[in-house]
Amino acid sequence: MIFPVILAGGSGTRLWPLSRQLFPKQLMNLVNENTMLQNTILRLSDFQGIDDPIIICNEEHRFMIAEQARRIHINPASIILEPVGRNTAPAVAIAALQALDVDEDPLLVVLPADHHIEDIHTFQQVIRMGEHFSHEGKLITFGIVPSAPETGYGYIQKGDPIVAAHTDGKAVTIREFVEKPDLKTAEKYLASGNYCWNSGIFMFKARTVLAELKKYVPDMVAACERAFRKGRRDLDFFRLDAGEFSSCPSDSIDYAVMEKTDAGVMIPFDAGWNDLGSWEALWQVGKKDSSQNVIHGDVITHQVHKSYLHSTGRMIAAIGLKNHIVVETADAVLISPMDRVQDVKQIVDQLKSGNRKEALVHRRDYRPWGICESIDVGERFLVNRVTVKPGAQMSLQKHFHRAEHWIVVRGTALVTKGEEQIVLREDQSAYIPVGVDHRLENPGKIPLEIIEVHSGSYLGEEDIVRLEDS
Repeated sequence: MIFPVILAGGSGTRLWPLSRQLFPKQLMNLVNENTMLQNTILRLSDFQGIDDPIIICNEEHRFMIAEQARRIHINPASIILEPVGRNTAPAVAIAALQALDVDEDPLLVVLPADHHIEDIHTFQQVIRMGEHFSHEGKLITFGIVPSAPETGYGYIQKGDPIVAAHTDGKAVTIREFVEKPDLKTAEKYLASGNYCWNSGIFMFKARTVLAELKKYVPDMVAACERAFRKGRRDLDFFRLDAGEFSSCPSDSIDYAVMEKTDAGVMIPFDAGWNDLGSWEALWQVGKKDSSQNVIHGDVITHQVHKSYLHSTGRMIAAIGLKNHIVVETADAVLISPMDRVQDVKQIVDQLKSGNRKEALVHRRDYRPWGICESIDVGERFLVNRVTVKPGAQMSLQKHFHRAEHWIVVRGTALVTKGEEQIVLREDQSAYIPVGVDHRLENPGKIPLEIIEVHSGSYLGEEDIVRLEDS
């Protein structure tokens, strides 16, 4: 039995303003109609012997991840919630413990949720090769054959070729993991032909990797075992014990095990891999027009070349640009030369230091029951567009400082207002006075869309008293 282990806890800050801390790139459809997470799951969905995925994420993204799996008809073996981020080694240890709860001798394929792979057939071939080595007790990493002197990736130096019937002459021992190099060093790596990019994709038996982790980082494994043993089921999720997992050392699987073990094997492959870690990377994989531009949304150009322009709502008009990035969202616009996109992180750091919400959330906020999108806000008022999924409901709640007015635009609403329940249809509305218990529910079979107006002396989230929450 092979369990895909999907690591979905990243923040994707280098793709700001599209990617935010509470809505990162792995949850977005950047390449095709599926999100990065969905593409990662589907990449091995038809692979013989594959089981349902184990997804590891943080608590803030849990409902979006469950919903995205549901939309592609995947029922994860487990969605494990990390109370705090502790890098990839603890995540692998937890996944191994989970897999061993289900199967006596499982294999794990560890996959970051935010990578793009063009050639799925070649990818599946190297995974099959890795399966053979894993059964022999090896720990496999998959190296990417480099196409450029990339300074944004770590590298792995090839060791000796491994001669075996199932390797097709491709597998090698691992000589050394090296950090992200400067340009001159990266050019030397590329020219030598002896280095691969570190993809962050791994494969091994659950028992094998746990034994190696216990050998090199026993304190980490002990903390993970306690966090897993004391964890609890919560709806579709498994919550690790916060206290125990917080005490776990933080380290990557590369540092914790792969750099130290004598059982490591690297399988290089070339399948159009890209970690989509920057706007330039998205330009590289995007469909280009005759001027080598990648364009999304409402964009008009005049004499623009080799640029990436992305509009989520408002029209972008660009003149005379070359090698530039322009990205528009409802609350922010990014403009950068293509060769400076790695500096986006500096902007995000400034936003965080200034406690700016643009680093955390979009105006569109995804909730367990649907979507809340901010339309306008001013002194003593706030206007949202709210979409409630069929059969879903908000918590029963009340406010001490604001009143609410709900106008149904589409669908049917069941409104709880104090002791009464009211059915509202399109073009009908309800007024919720300050201090009155209330709840909004969608009893219908299509999404419920409403315009929600808050008015009052204080409109913050702290003025929500939840009385009952499903």
